[in-house]
Amino acid sequence: MAGNPVVLDVLQTVVSTLAGQTGRPALDIVDAGGGTGGFAVPLASLGHHVTVVDPSPDSLAAAQRRAAEQNVPLRAVQGDAADLALVAGKQSADLVLCHSVLEYVDSPPAAMAAIAAVLRPGGAVSVLTASAVAAVIHRALAGRFDEARRLLSGLGSSASGGGSAPAVEGHGQPGAGPRRFTLAGVTALIEEAGLRPGPALGVRVFADLVPRVVADADPGAAKALQGLELAAAAHPAFHDFAAQVHVLGYR
Repeated sequence: MAGNPVVLDVLQTVVSTLAGQTGRPALDIVDAGGGTGGFAVPLASLGHHVTVVDPSPDSLAAAQRRAAEQNVPLRAVQGDAADLALVAGKQSADLVLCHSVLEYVDSPPAAMAAIAAVLRPGGAVSVLTASAVAAVIHRALAGRFDEARRLLSGLGSSASGGGSAPAVEGHGQPGAGPRRFTLAGVTALIEEAGLRPGPALGVRVFADLVPRVVADADPGAAKALQGLELAAAAHPAFHDFAAQVHVLGYR
């Protein structure tokens, strides 16, 4: 799957700014849990040195195939977020991507601390997580009201932003799904790692709510929906309602 265009647009702006600040046109980027390279390959195609760290050898192989198809170099290393310092070295990265990772790691605070240790002074982290609020809304719209209420009852801990329990669902427990976060929860994790929170976005505010048949019926509907998504992404009122929350953090 290719990286979300809204997030890719933000990342292109971030790397352009960092390149100007550092005076180095080729940045060192680490994609923690980068999977098949949906974000890593586009950044590598811009001339940056990108390392994908992922526990799945199959995903890493797919990332390397994607990079080969684009004729761009890409370093792939098997590991997880806790291994970043061993893979890249402390204060060795200008940008770290942490996309759809905090939902699954044993300890989100520990993962963010590992990321912070890898960042150079002035470096940035891009955090993308599943939204706790959106999970409630989507289940209610699907008629799964009891499940929506159960998830809603867990919003107290995640909305507080506490680093020890920013999750709605208890990852690691029998029958539990991945963690989901509020914007406050993600921001708190970034701050607790000693980083400064930056701008936030709501990703896929409407796309997961609109029936696919609506977009498919009108050739212009998909383009119009994409325009609506771009307009809503930066609007603070829609951040927690989006399927995913994106937040930048700076060292």
